Amino acid sequence: MIKQKNFKINNIPAILWGNESNKIILAVHGMMSNKADVPIEILAKVSEKYGYQVLSFDLPKHGERKNESTPINPEVCKKELSDIYNMLKEKWNTISLFTNSIGTYFSLLAYKEKKIEKAFFLFPLLDMREVIENMMLAFGVTEERLKTEKEVALPIGETLYWDYYSYVKKNPITKWETKTHILCGEKDEICNIEITKKFSKEFNCKLEILEKSEHYFYRKEQLEKLEEELNKFLKK
Repeated sequence: MIKQKNFKINNIPAILWGNESNKIILAVHGMMSNKADVPIEILAKVSEKYGYQVLSFDLPKHGERKNESTPINPEVCKKELSDIYNMLKEKWNTISLFTNSIGTYFSLLAYKEKKIEKAFFLFPLLDMREVIENMMLAFGVTEERLKTEKEVALPIGETLYWDYYSYVKKNPITKWETKTHILCGEKDEICNIEITKKFSKEFNCKLEILEKSEHYFYRKEQLEKLEEELNKFLKK
């Protein structure tokens, strides 16, 4: 059983996994996930073998924060991630990064200028603008309408926000210097695999593509592949 310590960072629920170490991996979960989700549990188990602790936390509107008023948007998440990084920097010698889905996008915004030892991206969302514009196109929402109405509820339960979209357009991901290992799915229906390939080439990342795999990542063979790739990532 992996040692777990539940606590709060500036009122954000968090878990510190593993035995005391001078190396830590910050785990940033994806949409509809939480700080104790299965991929993070696997990360903690593998990391312990290589002398790393793991810290995970709940993003706004997730886990223990589902009923909070704090919105999940790039500006809020960037600030929270930056604050957590600054706390880690005071206690650990090296900080690495594990992200999943939308957690990757927020991390790219927050950590492009930070010192990260290495990073592992699981089914990463790398281009938020494309995701938003695909939803706008699918539901016939024009940029002019979104700008006028400020927010537009979609029948799939999502809401488009003008402020969110404007921020994404003004802050494209143009810098990432951390050595990075990416595992993505061939059939990912949310994160365009061609964008992942382009990002990997541009920023010199190691890319592994899991055949016949969709975005949501819980099947036995998917989790086994994750464990295999994490071992490669941490062994180096």
